Amino acid sequence: MAELARLEAITKSFGGVRALRGVDFDVQTGEVHALVGENGAGKSTLMRVLGGEMAASSGEVRIEGKRVELRGPREARAHGIAIIHQELALAPDLSVAENIFLGELSGVISWSALRRRASELITSLGFEIDPGRRAGTLAVAHQQVVEIAKALSRKVKIIVFDEPTAVLSAQDAGRLHGIIGRLRSEGVGVVYISHRLEEVLTLADRVTVMKDGQVVATRPAADLTIDEMIRMMVGRPMAALFPEKKPRKIGDERLVVRNLQAGRLVRDVGFSVRAGEIVGLGGLVGSGRTEVARVIFGADRLEGGAIVLNGAERKVRSPKDAVKAGVCLVPEDRKAQGVVLEAPIRVNVTMARLSAVVNRFGFIRRALEHRIVTDLGASLKLKASRIEAPVSSLSGGNQQKVVLAKWFLAGGDIIILDEPTRGVDVGAKSEIYGLILKLAEEGKAVLVISSEHQELFGLCDRILVMGEGQLQGELAPADYSEEKLLSLAIPRSPSHTKAA
Repeated sequence: MAELARLEAITKSFGGVRALRGVDFDVQTGEVHALVGENGAGKSTLMRVLGGEMAASSGEVRIEGKRVELRGPREARAHGIAIIHQELALAPDLSVAENIFLGELSGVISWSALRRRASELITSLGFEIDPGRRAGTLAVAHQQVVEIAKALSRKVKIIVFDEPTAVLSAQDAGRLHGIIGRLRSEGVGVVYISHRLEEVLTLADRVTVMKDGQVVATRPAADLTIDEMIRMMVGRPMAALFPEKKPRKIGDERLVVRNLQAGRLVRDVGFSVRAGEIVGLGGLVGSGRTEVARVIFGADRLEGGAIVLNGAERKVRSPKDAVKAGVCLVPEDRKAQGVVLEAPIRVNVTMARLSAVVNRFGFIRRALEHRIVTDLGASLKLKASRIEAPVSSLSGGNQQKVVLAKWFLAGGDIIILDEPTRGVDVGAKSEIYGLILKLAEEGKAVLVISSEHQELFGLCDRILVMGEGQLQGELAPADYSEEKLLSLAIPRSPSHTKAA
């Protein structure tokens, strides 16, 4: 291996805050170097220095042994450095081909040649995407492929992936991992930032752990375990992320669903959740878990069956009906469905229950709103400069806390959380787990949908497992294991099931 890039003694300050404190980091040819740490550890800031998006306060950047001054992203790209940010940066109204070759759109353009080159690049990545299609109409996974094709169109030497699988299905994540394997075999240096520590150990050759703007350690991935990485990141092992479960009074059934039918992915589903109980809904991506939650919340149309809330059968035709009936949903895609990103924190927190902050004439009582939102933020340990700050300015974990604050204020009896810690660092995960347990202790019925099995094992009183739109079984705590959960979740042919 040869050294492609080295960052030496990098510091970066924003006002009086030191985001990076003498960081050393390097990337070799044909390796995947993972960068892990809590939100705010300095990972993205370090990569922005490498990508020319910001200048270091001090330190050196060396590309293939030569010291360079990267005065902007264009200079970084000229050195073969590409960064695929978590927030994709495509021009949504331009075509796929136009996005890939955006820097070449001047003078006389051969559109047929442009589309042909785009198609060849995308095909080489193992995907089929119409190069003439508008980028904004693509699924997130395909938008990410376009970003990668855009980077590869410039003969990239180093490519940085920042949380690339946070919003991808398991299948699409697997295909992305295949692309990364090919890049590595071609000598490209890959920097991989992820909160999914299992995939870090699967993909990476080396792992650098950061905390508070400093490097804790750089080790071969083969020498690490998930517990060791978590201990370096937050100072405690994985088991300690889950708060101690206090004895809870389990009350009457708050949510009962009978024979739910809705399209292909909700077929004859029935279960219940009691007051004070945390029930997990596990299974593979595409098994119907999210669809069940959306039907209960009125976001998708119920085609058959019954929904019983606090002992009474209810017709839930819309989210408005659900909220009135005491059902709250923390959605899988918080940015598109859980918050209004550019609106202030206070607006997001109070939007589900404006009646709590308006007077009899319909005007918002600003002092009361400020007090309620500030108190809620403090109880949830929300890290924000002020409640007027837009939600987009917050980290993923704090955005999720804003969604939770909204439903804490709404005061429903039934809380459904779909992937509650997706894209959230391990420190914020621990805080969110504590909030979920608090909801149950207050007598709420809590349904948790998660692709992270350890999360279900650590939180839930029992786990329902879905597969192909149907409930396949239930696990009690004594039966919790990856093998048992997956054996229920993985579809079997009818002949295999009978033989078994």
